[in-house]
Amino acid sequence: MEAIFLSTYAGFAVVTGACIGSFLNVLIARWPYDASLLPRSHCPSCGSGIRPYDLVPILSYLWLRGKCRDCGASIAPTYPLVELLTALIGWLLFQRFVDGFEDLSLTTLLAWLVYFTFCCAMIVMSYVDLRHSIIPDQTSSWAVPIGVLGMVGLHYAGFEGWPAVSIQQSILGAAGGGLIMALFAILGRVLTGREALGWGDAKLMAMIGAFLGAIPGVWVVLLAGSLLASGIGLLHLIWTRRRSYLPLGPVLGLVSVIYVLFGDVLIPLFLPVSLLVEAIP
Repeated sequence: MEAIFLSTYAGFAVVTGACIGSFLNVLIARWPYDASLLPRSHCPSCGSGIRPYDLVPILSYLWLRGKCRDCGASIAPTYPLVELLTALIGWLLFQRFVDGFEDLSLTTLLAWLVYFTFCCAMIVMSYVDLRHSIIPDQTSSWAVPIGVLGMVGLHYAGFEGWPAVSIQQSILGAAGGGLIMALFAILGRVLTGREALGWGDAKLMAMIGAFLGAIPGVWVVLLAGSLLASGIGLLHLIWTRRRSYLPLGPVLGLVSVIYVLFGDVLIPLFLPVSLLVEAIP
């Protein structure tokens, strides 16, 4: 019976994730243009409003065979992919916080909600940055207080599992993460005479620090993100024999989501952070 309940709740996490993913597609499509979120979704080719029964996440794309019902224009496959990714993250987070039936509680639900919100922000930010080379303030500076308030809520709810941090660490992470990236941006400008890092990256790092804390959160994300970005850039240079701009935001977003889901398992395999963690409040 307990297994049935767990499967039901896990399924609910998947369905909720897919539905939220559908909403993320709206944010991805409209935030870069500062467009209102209120008008009903419509086909970008013919302008026809999308019917309610065509808004079922993932399934509607399959029913319509990836085409608009009215004009037959192709629907970008990124729409169902975002929904699938969000559903997967919803399920993985459920597995992260619920090992057994005894873990089902309002506290673990709050933890799921806080970090699901964080992961959703990373999905939107990554897509927009890759496509438009901008990081929306809604997924960076505007989300900093949400991260701090989330840690406040988890603290008073009594949640002490990974990856929650203390309120002090959340504030230090926001301030330190933003300051470090701002210093890198200024230094890069001075040394190269051009913008090496955007201020959006600094605001994004402040947001990540608010959710993950200063140490090991900001430290690990910056280190792993820099190494991964350098590796990708090097492979691209070898493959194409030309340099290309690689947005740092999506790399930091990917590393941050992996940190939330598997950080407590992966970090000890590569980095000696235990002493650092013991030394901080």
